[in-house]
Amino acid sequence: MDQIKHNYVQVDGLKLHFAEIGSESSPVVLFFHGFPEISYTWRHQMIAVAKAGYRAIAPDYRGYGLSDVPAEPEKTSFADLVADTATILASLAISKVFVIGKDFGGMVGYIFALFFPEKLAGIITLGIPYMPPEALQQLQTLPEGFYMRRWQEPGRAEADFGRFDAKTVVRKIYILFSNSEVPIAGENQEILDLVEPSAPLPSWFTEEDLETYGASYAKSGFLTALQVPYRSLLERIAPPNHDPNAPIVVAPSLFITGEQDFFFNFPGMEEYLENGIKQFLPNLEIIYIPEASHFLPEQFPAKTNQLLLDFLKRNNY
Repeated sequence: MDQIKHNYVQVDGLKLHFAEIGSESSPVVLFFHGFPEISYTWRHQMIAVAKAGYRAIAPDYRGYGLSDVPAEPEKTSFADLVADTATILASLAISKVFVIGKDFGGMVGYIFALFFPEKLAGIITLGIPYMPPEALQQLQTLPEGFYMRRWQEPGRAEADFGRFDAKTVVRKIYILFSNSEVPIAGENQEILDLVEPSAPLPSWFTEEDLETYGASYAKSGFLTALQVPYRSLLERIAPPNHDPNAPIVVAPSLFITGEQDFFFNFPGMEEYLENGIKQFLPNLEIIYIPEASHFLPEQFPAKTNQLLLDFLKRNNY
């Protein structure tokens, strides 16, 4: 991983980190991470796309990873993350990117596409597809113990997470989100208690990986991560001139999901992917990986790399 460089740019008084690898003259692939992920999550994919002739760039959002934490994390929004990205690209004089987003990073990618369609060559998302506002609203109808609802409640996740050090929190979340069941706690149970203390890490997630994530969140804390995505989930963002009935992205798009991903098992998700999503993404392809969980880029890096590179080449990028 030593070949990946680490750079910073100042945005709104914050020093924001981004990892990069590849020639400055090469086409740019922009990676957006999810939670509990950081730019490190994309280590395998960044090296692979750079070897294939691309320039890979993976920011840490404000409040995540090696980026500074904003003074008021509770005021962070999806719009901030997109604006930060635009500033990073402007500082590097980059005018066109192919976006790859994992988990809620796909949401960041689609908002970026709405505001900067001229910068978008295409978009790939993993784990979470594009979801319109009404679909996100439906998540609020899941039981009170549903992890997103719990983490939206001010103070609830802070108290839950605060019982453990950052490394243990990340460990529990990686174990929990590697399962196929939708995480729902009982009435008198906290989300992290769904994971037994003796539960092993996934075989593909090393202690070294855990140390890296743990050190990152020990530095940043979890306040910004709880705000975005969970407490900003219903934030409505669209350019003032955007027709709400128009497709979100007409550029080439791909969604990759593991059939063992808990998100794939959300109520109505399979039907939405079969019959609903194409109205928003008319040029969408979908690939299902039967044995994969929510952490496809880390669980199956070689397979993920091949799927990404094949799609980039198929679309002449």
